[in-house]
Amino acid sequence: MNSKLGTQVAHLAGRSVMRTLRQPAALIFPLAFPMILLAVNAAGLDSAASIPGFPADSYLDFALAVPFMQGALFSAMNAGQDIARDIETGFLSRLSLTPVRGIALLTGQLAGAVAVGAAQAVVYLLVGLIAGVTVQAGIAGALLILVFAMLFCLGFGSLGAFMALRTGSGEAVQGLFPLLFVLLFLSSAFLPRDLIEADWFRTIAGANPVSYLIEAVRSLIVSGWDPETLALGMAITLGIIALALGAASLALQTRLERT
Repeated sequence: MNSKLGTQVAHLAGRSVMRTLRQPAALIFPLAFPMILLAVNAAGLDSAASIPGFPADSYLDFALAVPFMQGALFSAMNAGQDIARDIETGFLSRLSLTPVRGIALLTGQLAGAVAVGAAQAVVYLLVGLIAGVTVQAGIAGALLILVFAMLFCLGFGSLGAFMALRTGSGEAVQGLFPLLFVLLFLSSAFLPRDLIEADWFRTIAGANPVSYLIEAVRSLIVSGWDPETLALGMAITLGIIALALGAASLALQTRLERT
């Protein structure tokens, strides 16, 4: 049974990847937009690196962690919209009439989103290295960054899948994207929390889980191995995955019961 489920997941994950490759906008925009934003911020905010207490020698080093989170947000959109499309076209209903298990659709869709997210993360990292960024944690740290990126995609992709299964609407999934982007901008993405002067902003950034995900990746780039920051980032990442994946699984069960 496990072998059969694994085969189903593999086929559906391949379908997810191929569907993304057939939609250039779903692949090119998540690659280009974070890189453009990185270039703009690195050029415009480079003087911030001279602020006393700034953790990096250049703003580019500091900002490179942000595209990995942006890629995860795009994964939430892509995974959610693809599942919503399967619902709207009746694919999920037809699937329920076959021996294919419903959970295979969710797992396969997320596996495909993670695979695409991993490829995007490799591009982000290579662009950063070419631009002169040095990963202080070395090769092992660079590999851990890719692991974090894939886990981010799994967590936020599960959130997008939950929204799609709960509402059955691609428009509802699209409405989730601005909210997630607000979380990004209300985090420590663009300035360290201890250097944020506005008390309300610093408080929100400190309560925002996205801050700790970005800081975990950033620590590998600018300071090397920071066990406390990495452990906190990993714990929050796994917590998001558990909550979002659990919610998506329950929503899938409810959706299949309706069909």
